[in-house]
Amino acid sequence: MIAHEVIIVGGGPAGSAAAKELKQANRDVIILDKKSFPRVKLCAGWVTPKVFKLLKVEPDDYPYGLLKFNKLYYDFGKFTLPIPTKQYSIRRFEFDNWLHELSGVEIIQHKVEQIEEKDGYYLIDGKYKSKYLIGGGGTNCPVYNILFKGVSPRPVENKIVAMEEEFEYDWKDPRCLLWFGDLKFKGYSWYVPKANGYLNVGIGATYLGLKSLGINIREAWENFTKKLEKEGLVKSHNFEGKGYTYFLRNKISNPRKGNAFIVGDALGLATLDMGEGISPAIESGILAARAIVNNSNFNVNKIGKYSFTSILFRK
Repeated sequence: MIAHEVIIVGGGPAGSAAAKELKQANRDVIILDKKSFPRVKLCAGWVTPKVFKLLKVEPDDYPYGLLKFNKLYYDFGKFTLPIPTKQYSIRRFEFDNWLHELSGVEIIQHKVEQIEEKDGYYLIDGKYKSKYLIGGGGTNCPVYNILFKGVSPRPVENKIVAMEEEFEYDWKDPRCLLWFGDLKFKGYSWYVPKANGYLNVGIGATYLGLKSLGINIREAWENFTKKLEKEGLVKSHNFEGKGYTYFLRNKISNPRKGNAFIVGDALGLATLDMGEGISPAIESGILAARAIVNNSNFNVNKIGKYSFTSILFRK
């Protein structure tokens, strides 16, 4: 059996941030992920300056495409509100791989199926063994499903269903656009230009909101893509959106169980107003690593619940 002090399940922002912090403290750590990196990851892909601050790097250190926005445009139907800001768009295909490289921690392609607690250790699929375990595998993280589902519930009221697509496109409108007024349910849609000729468009809504209207996310997506074509934002493109789910921030209960932790989307930390998940994921990963290094409590309650505050004050 392969033994390490810490095993992280999931090599996304939360897992890589935890790995980076643990590696810098000279702890024995590896990452297990079902995918090989770099890999495609569905996400609108905009990050705040706080992300770089948490990682202790400068935006200029980022080696891939980074598009800066000085304003975000909020469309409420009857009016559009430009908000001064300092944000960046990234491609998760590049960003997550960069985070992994930044951590300096080995990532092993392995799909986790079983986790057993025995004699103070976590045994994974009869092959891996660790004293500490961090679950950063997203909404469907096996660490959450096996160890935390019964003690740290994620309420259905906070479940978001989303559909999006990222593709090469010679976009003409450089604005980052966010629509709220054309949705009868709680949710929003977006148009996010990215560097080097890429564009991300998508729509997200509460699961219960969609259900109450008797429509599904695919129907909402089709209406949205027609809007993009009608407004001339995307022309002559055969849309092929893909769906996923995540959870907005809720009262956090039991993010730690023994020496096991859940972080990022596995915990349900996306901001309540914008559904932003990257910054909370990175911060939670760092906090989990510090709890291990310092043998201290794991408290995520100070992680911001809203993106709008950071947008206004350019944190």
